Amino acid sequence: MALTDVAIRNAKPGEKAIKLADGGGMFLLVTPAGGKRWRLRYRIDGREKLLAIGAYPEIGLSDARKRREEARALIAQGNDPSREKQRDKVRSRIKAADTFAAITAEYCAKRKRDGERGWSPATATRSEYLLSLLNPSIGKLAISEIEPADVLVAVRKIEAKGNLESARRTLQLASMVFRYAVATARLRSDPTRDLRGALTGPKVTHYGAITDAKRVGELLRAIDGYEGSGITKLALQIAPHVFVRPGELRHAEWCEVDLESALWIIPSGKMKMRKAHQVPMSRQAVELFHEFSPSPGRSAKWRGRPGRPHRRPDRCRR
Repeated sequence: MALTDVAIRNAKPGEKAIKLADGGGMFLLVTPAGGKRWRLRYRIDGREKLLAIGAYPEIGLSDARKRREEARALIAQGNDPSREKQRDKVRSRIKAADTFAAITAEYCAKRKRDGERGWSPATATRSEYLLSLLNPSIGKLAISEIEPADVLVAVRKIEAKGNLESARRTLQLASMVFRYAVATARLRSDPTRDLRGALTGPKVTHYGAITDAKRVGELLRAIDGYEGSGITKLALQIAPHVFVRPGELRHAEWCEVDLESALWIIPSGKMKMRKAHQVPMSRQAVELFHEFSPSPGRSAKWRGRPGRPHRRPDRCRR
């Protein structure tokens, strides 16, 4: 006879476990301690098995019957409901681990050790910071559950603060994370692919530049007439000959410079693209570098090996 809610509530524990049948192989197990648990007895591939459906009253009579029918449908298809339940648990654990924040950390770690294509320390720091701005909104969400609208809301919070370029770059980085999840078989497609044009484009700022040859001459004469720090003047005089970034010139080391070959090789670790950069030097640049060269009794202007840097040592001394 089928169970009723009243019969279930009134069921009392005994010295041994009691089984109250409801039909279709399902029964309520009343333990000596007073616990009430739903169980389903079934056969699959000729073997009798037992499926734990849940505890009462968390799983009521109607819900238990619904789960029984779902399990019986699986059995009819030749599937083992116990095995499917285990698989669901595994999927849930994987899903819980595959949050946006977790995959972001994994992706950033990969990019930092990605050989010649790896991020420089400055790029890694900036990228990790921008991606962290998304964590309050989508960081704890399973990456497979994130919709385009979720990402848009998150980046628009950055945009609303007036940080238009940061919002644009953050959306680009988020897309990289999603595409990495696709490549590692944890996501079907990148949800940001349809968000192009959704953000306000930042206003392009053009920095001051001299394009008139006569004014270039005025600048060079002004540098020659500079009366400030001697090393600053030399750096300003070298800059037009080598066309490197100010930071690259400021962080140059003697071991990178070969004055005999008139060649300055900036190592890959200092370059944004992570590739060594060769800078040919003009006769004037070589002469200016000689002025930088420390002499006995005088401290070196740049880091590196003391003495005249006519030959480049095997490695830099820090």
